[in-house]
Amino acid sequence: MNEQENINYNRIAEAIDYIIQNFKEQPNLDAVAEKVHLSPFHFQKIFTEWAGTSPKKFLQFVSIEHAKKILKETQSSLFDTAYETGLSGTSRLHDLFVRIEGMTPAEYKNGGKNLVINYSFAESLFGHIAVASTLKGLCHMAFYTDEKQALETLKAKFPNAIFVRKLDLIQQNALFIFQNDWSRLNEIKLHLKGTDFQLKVWETLLKIPMGQLASYGDIARLIKKPNASRAVGTAIGSNPVAFLIPCHRVIQSTGAIGGYMWGTTRKTAIIGWEGVTSNPEF
Repeated sequence: MNEQENINYNRIAEAIDYIIQNFKEQPNLDAVAEKVHLSPFHFQKIFTEWAGTSPKKFLQFVSIEHAKKILKETQSSLFDTAYETGLSGTSRLHDLFVRIEGMTPAEYKNGGKNLVINYSFAESLFGHIAVASTLKGLCHMAFYTDEKQALETLKAKFPNAIFVRKLDLIQQNALFIFQNDWSRLNEIKLHLKGTDFQLKVWETLLKIPMGQLASYGDIARLIKKPNASRAVGTAIGSNPVAFLIPCHRVIQSTGAIGGYMWGTTRKTAIIGWEGVTSNPEF
């Protein structure tokens, strides 16, 4: 992402944040464009280039009322059927057949001792992203604003590992998704550090079809722990692989977007982008 693209992303992120805060007033094109200090024509152009749809349609999709509508749909038997069969309608992400291979108890306990972890930094539609992998698979993917802090966060998760700055094939296959290239998703494996409960929650998140949303209660019910919504929320909040494990598709039962480790503005942007990507006629 060059400097101008970064400026445009920040402007669009600011616009999305403004829409979130003022969705009840349904701000028009002129109002949002003025907020980010662009002419309506220029704002419409770069927003459409970035999001793949017009600001008006994007607002319609990410509005709270629309989120409620989607959430209601995902609570229906259609969502249960999609989950149980592994199908997701028109979602291309249903082809994501990620095999989660949890670290052994010994690896978990010793902080990754003797593990060699390759890591690199890349650009995505939604900002800077750090990605890391072991010989077994992808172990980390996170959005960041400061590269040094991003590396420190990664090292804190595996304090005894050996780190090498290197972009390998595992990372490349994962990053292709940000280029709208889903062709290599079946080659991705995840090598994750987590408890059995966390691994089960993360694996369940992979079943939420692209362009649809679920609540924390939905996830708790699907893992046969209907009273564990709070624990599910904690597990989701510790998701180590942003975007690929779609914790951004989980919202509150009220329809509110809810929190996100990498910011609610980014979460809303991803939901909107997936919505217009999986429903191009919208």
